[in-house]
Amino acid sequence: MTSAIQSIPLKTIDGKDARLADYAGSVLLIVNTASKCGLTPQYEGLEALYRANRDKGLVILGFPANNFLAQEPGTEEEIAEFCSLTYDVSFPMFAKISVAGEDRHPLYAALTAAQSEAASPNGNAMRERLASKDIPIWDEPEILWNFEKFLVSRDGQIAARFGPDTPPDDPALLAAIQELLD
Repeated sequence: MTSAIQSIPLKTIDGKDARLADYAGSVLLIVNTASKCGLTPQYEGLEALYRANRDKGLVILGFPANNFLAQEPGTEEEIAEFCSLTYDVSFPMFAKISVAGEDRHPLYAALTAAQSEAASPNGNAMRERLASKDIPIWDEPEILWNFEKFLVSRDGQIAARFGPDTPPDDPALLAAIQELLD
């Protein structure tokens, strides 16, 4: 079984054409990333998660986005260099896209339509923290912030969505991944 998201055109961070179908048969963790965010250290945990589970069929896909306080201002080359030198990222990274608003990429339109709410280990704490700082935030189903995570099954079905404050080693996230890997 395949899903419509697998055929959406993408570009890798080095400009090559790609689609999620290139990863058919794998469990995917799709993450919108940023290099200048308080959550940027999640790259380290994402890389550890990828290395621990890639042989079991997990692929993490990073999608840099500059939607939130311009926290991803770099070019693809700068982003790739930052990820490599700072966090030794080896999981696939893609060209910078918009993940929220009227210009959001079709992939993120499909992801948010399929999973309109994100699970978070802290409930609404991050949303409340952003609002308390007068930071403009999107209402769900839009992406709340950098490092929101979508889990996609081996057959291309969107299985779960996790909030930005869900770290890569969160027990609920790990359990959901393990269930799809088994």
